Parts: sequence; structure tokens; C-alpha cells
Amino acid sequence: MLRLLAVSLATLSLCAASVPLGDSARGAELFKSQKCVVCHSVNGQGGKSGPDLGKTAGRGVTPAAMAALMWSHAPQMWEAMERASMKPQKLTTQQAADLYAYFYSARFFEQKGDAARGKKLFAEKGCAGCHQGAGGGAPDVSQWPAIADPIELARQMWNHSPQMKGAITAKKAALPKLTAEEMNDITVYLQSLPTASQASPKYVPASAATGEELFKVKGCAGCHAGAKQLGKSGPKSNAELAAALWNHPGKAPKNSELRPEEMTRLVGYLWTLQFANEGGNAEAGAKAFESKGCKSCHTSGMPKLAHGEGDNSFGMVAVLWSHGPEMLKQIRGKSLKWPAFGGSDIADLLAYMKQKK
Repeated sequence: MLRLLAVSLATLSLCAASVPLGDSARGAELFKSQKCVVCHSVNGQGGKSGPDLGKTAGRGVTPAAMAALMWSHAPQMWEAMERASMKPQKLTTQQAADLYAYFYSARFFEQKGDAARGKKLFAEKGCAGCHQGAGGGAPDVSQWPAIADPIELARQMWNHSPQMKGAITAKKAALPKLTAEEMNDITVYLQSLPTASQASPKYVPASAATGEELFKVKGCAGCHAGAKQLGKSGPKSNAELAAALWNHPGKAPKNSELRPEEMTRLVGYLWTLQFANEGGNAEAGAKAFESKGCKSCHTSGMPKLAHGEGDNSFGMVAVLWSHGPEMLKQIRGKSLKWPAFGGSDIADLLAYMKQKK
């Protein structure tokens, strides 16, 4: 689901307000209103001159990766927009988070699964015996709305794992373990079936503050502390979360069953944990600030993000889209090259920016 970073539970309340929670439904509307759909498509729906963002894999799972990708290719995007007589619109930090959530819901940031492998795994892991066709004794999984909602899928894996494991044990069969890759393959297989739910993909985490409290109330914090704290060893993707909840060692705490809104709050908490501290290196950020040519324009040092954009990767995307065309003019006026970012550059620059506050 997310790359959870080592942030203590005690510090979350201080940073939750500054890290926006994305809404994939709003992001889908922004994808249209910002005219991204003119050049780009998502899973075949949209323009063809740019890459299909729903079919692109291996970009990484962080907003920093999205920010770096957009910064590096911004001049080409702006030139294409100029040829089409379109002007870049303003973008806020919240809107950047919404776009990220939309891409996340379309699995842009997660390795693609393989339906053929998923079909084989669905049978080998014993899932088909109960969850496919008449007489299986359990709901046909392909018709679950959860197939299009990774947060709901994770909730289902958690809530129903005790009874599913009980049924497997009753058959004197071995409990199957699932890796994230296997979970991906099985999900893609189920989505490809004619009986699969046709609901649009969504990814909508909720309140991080109430999610933190729920994390304690449900007993999660009692186990996930110290070396087992999720900030140090948590799942890095939606598929990893669902697989981890299925493979959960030992018994779940009492009153651990989760309602849909509770799961969205817990995911919101984990989302904020990840992006409150993106793990950059301030020293490397200082070097990047100079080597990428930032210093030639920002002579007084790393500036604060303008107009209230947050000092996180979503804020960097907002700055790029709102102020980038003017920055490009200034850079070209000085006969400099537009900086290309990769790896941890954005996270490092953000760490440097925070240090300079």
C-alpha cells in the first residue's frame, strides 16, 4: 500500500495537518479539468499522444517519484500544451495529492499483476475451491466490489481471515501464504473475469488523526511498537497490505473487526505516516540544490514554497505546475538547462528545505 517510514506515533499529530489526504474521485475530475486527459489516458480512456498512465509500471510508489517525473518532463509537457493552445492551470498541494490518489487507484504506482499467473495461483492456493462457481460455500470473489477498491480488499482480507483459515484447517489443509506479487496476480485475474464488478477503481483514505486513535483502540499499537512499529517494517503497497493482513501471525486482538470507514481512517493514518517524513537526506539535498542549478536563481538559499504549498512532494508538484512556466523562462534566459530529477533528489531537497527553516 505505502512505504511506511520510521515516524513515531507521538509525532503524527504535529504533522498530520500539513500532509493532505488524497481523494481519487476528486483526482479523476482534476485529470479532466487540468486537461491531462487531452494527451494522457488511464487504462485506455483519454488521449494517445502521451503515455497511458494506468499502464505504466515501475515508477516507484512515492509522491517524490511523481514529483521528480513531472519536473523532469515538464518542459516537454508545456510545449505540447502550447502547440494545442492550452495553458497550464494553477494546482494546489491538495489537488496534487488528489491526482496522486487517482493514479494510485489506477495502479500507476504498483507493479502490474499477471492474470494467467493469478488464475493458476487462485487454484494452487486453494481459493477456487471455496470462492469460485456454485457449491463452493463462499461468495464468488470476482463479484466483490472490493476488487476495484484496494482499501476495501485489505479490510475483507482482515475481517474474514479467521473464518477462512478455520475452514481451511477443518479440511486439514495447509494455510497458504501470499506474497504481494501473488496478491497482485490474483487480483488482476479476478478483475479480468466476465463476472467481475465493473465499479470504477477508487482510493480514498480518511482522517489520519482519528485513524491514529483507532490504531490504539483496536489494539494494533500494543503489538506494533518498538522493533515491530509499522514505521520501520510496514507494507509498501496496497498488495503488500492485503497480503500482510492475510498472513498476520498469531491471533488478532479482540474487537479487531473493521468497518469500511474504520479501514479508510487507518489507511489515512498510514498514508500520513509515510508522507510526513519522506526520508530525504539534507546534506544530499544541499548538494543537489547546487548541482541542479537551483542556486543560480535562488541566490538567498532554498526558498519556502510559495502561496501556502506544503513542504512535501505534493507541494513540489503544486509549485511546478503553478510557477514552472515562469521558472523555465528565467532558466532559458540565463542559458541554463532545466533540471532533471531522479532517485531521491526531491526527498533530499525537501529535507534540506526543512533544515533551512
